[in-house]
Amino acid sequence: MPLDIFIPYWGDPGYMKETVRSVLAQENGDWLLTVVDDAYPGTEISEYMAGIQDARVRYIRKDVNAGITENYRTCVGMASQEVMVILGCDDVLLPNYVDVILAAHRRFPDAAIIQPGVHVIDERSQVVATLADSVKQKIVRPRGRGKQLIAGEAIASNLMHGDWLYWPSLAFRTDKIREVDFRDGFPIIQDLALIMDMIYKGDQLLIEPTVCFQYRRHSNSASSTKLVDGSRFAGEREYFALSAAQADALGWRRAKRAANLRLTSRAHALSLLPQAVLDRNSTAVSALVRHSFGK
Repeated sequence: MPLDIFIPYWGDPGYMKETVRSVLAQENGDWLLTVVDDAYPGTEISEYMAGIQDARVRYIRKDVNAGITENYRTCVGMASQEVMVILGCDDVLLPNYVDVILAAHRRFPDAAIIQPGVHVIDERSQVVATLADSVKQKIVRPRGRGKQLIAGEAIASNLMHGDWLYWPSLAFRTDKIREVDFRDGFPIIQDLALIMDMIYKGDQLLIEPTVCFQYRRHSNSASSTKLVDGSRFAGEREYFALSAAQADALGWRRAKRAANLRLTSRAHALSLLPQAVLDRNSTAVSALVRHSFGK
């Protein structure tokens, strides 16, 4: 049973090549790789992919740029195996990734989502420990050692306090992810929205602590570039209100309260406020204050 690996591509060609090489270097060769190029300018990646002579690898280039949400949908629609991954085009699989995911799926076949162990890396591919990641992993993430299978209001409340998951590292049961869809209107927080929709309908999440993935965090990411001006938080605020309504419909009071509080989201906005003040960016200051202290 191969692991279906998809890379929705739009980004730095150098990072992209490193990502593809990390797939090719897997100790377990039971995988399929599909690159879906969202019409990124230039031919560097198409030429690079054409040079890979491996029957497990295919490259598809869209005629026009459809955006990340549509590219995610394309990947899910093309999946043909039981388990799939939507890999970031600047992230890195450690050599044991396929082994870890397939073994976890065999042992916990009912898990709809698998979160493996992750190291965070910077632009130079050096392992780093950021304050935000440290808080999420040491304070917000559920405590416990070893593999944990969690579901229901407990994980819903937990993720509403803070999203400690690393989207590109997640493996999904293909049939389960197809039961939901990516929500339009949340381009930065669409990953959390989809995961929460799965949890609200009863799906289980497996925490597999074995480190097998490197998540790249750098200042040029789509989420990072929208932080300083505060525009990201308008979408977050709208989403948390939606999530609170979903929790309320299920009678999940703790999850509703956590969604309304959105503690780490508020703290994140508050941490950016001093820089916005120094930059004399009144628009950003207003947006960050509203998100930090408003309803």
